[in-house]
Amino acid sequence: MRILFTGGSGKAGRHVAPYLAAQGHQVVNADLVPLGHPDVADVRVDLTDAGQVYSALAAVPTQGDLDDLDLGASGGSTGGPTRGSAYDAVVHFAAVPRPWIVPDATTYATNVLSQYHVFEAATRLGIRKVVFASSETTYGVCFAQGERTPLYLPVDEEHPVVPEDSYAMSKVAGEVTARSFHARTGADLYGLRINNVVEPHEYAELFPAFLADPALRRRNLFAYIDVRDLAQLTLRCLETDGLGFEVFNVANADLSVAATNQEIVDRFYAGVEVRRAMGRDETFYSIDKARTLLGFEPEHSWRDVLADPGAPRAGA
Repeated sequence: MRILFTGGSGKAGRHVAPYLAAQGHQVVNADLVPLGHPDVADVRVDLTDAGQVYSALAAVPTQGDLDDLDLGASGGSTGGPTRGSAYDAVVHFAAVPRPWIVPDATTYATNVLSQYHVFEAATRLGIRKVVFASSETTYGVCFAQGERTPLYLPVDEEHPVVPEDSYAMSKVAGEVTARSFHARTGADLYGLRINNVVEPHEYAELFPAFLADPALRRRNLFAYIDVRDLAQLTLRCLETDGLGFEVFNVANADLSVAATNQEIVDRFYAGVEVRRAMGRDETFYSIDKARTLLGFEPEHSWRDVLADPGAPRAGA
């Protein structure tokens, strides 16, 4: 596939975009800051500018494509069919990634406008697959003012989204917008409700504190996603067609703390409905839907780095 990847220079994107390229796809990173990876082309795009987004998606991706593509011409010298865009898919990860970076109104406006422009340009130009980053924050726990608990466990995609902060509000707006573009065009738009992204080096840096004090992970529902497993799930979304509009929780299979599932319920979720039996270390952030519809199976865990190799894994 030819893939326009927005936000490929961010924390998640700088891993996921090269991973997709390593799988044989042609990836162009659309960002304000270049990634500078030898396998990923860079184009500087302000996604809040509709004209720039349309132009990026309608352009020939790289100089190497000049002899292979005929975009917008009538017939063209190659005699092949004309196309509105050379790209087969868009992966939209670009965003102001959390509150407190810029004023709240700017966070909301930037993220909502960017999402709208990407969805509109992609679908108008005939692209049939858009994978976009939503967030765990949509459930209203992560950035709530004061303590919030989920309505039930494990938290699945049917759980109400009740955000209080500008970032999570923008992500809910993005999901609603994606659903509307699917209704208009029939294109596949898959939203990833990504949990707290962890890079491999962060296990040694961050997780000892999490293991000592599980309360540090309360706002993330005690979950996490290894960026390498996020890359795998993104690929599975690109390879899976015909689902229409869907949202998927994205997390690793196990808790991000050493305490057991029951210990966390007893300490933090007293009175919260537990809807099914759960494994000793199973995440509260349900990934059953991604497993069923996409074939997602996380491959990594902090337990492989910090714990005895014989320690129980998720579901044990």
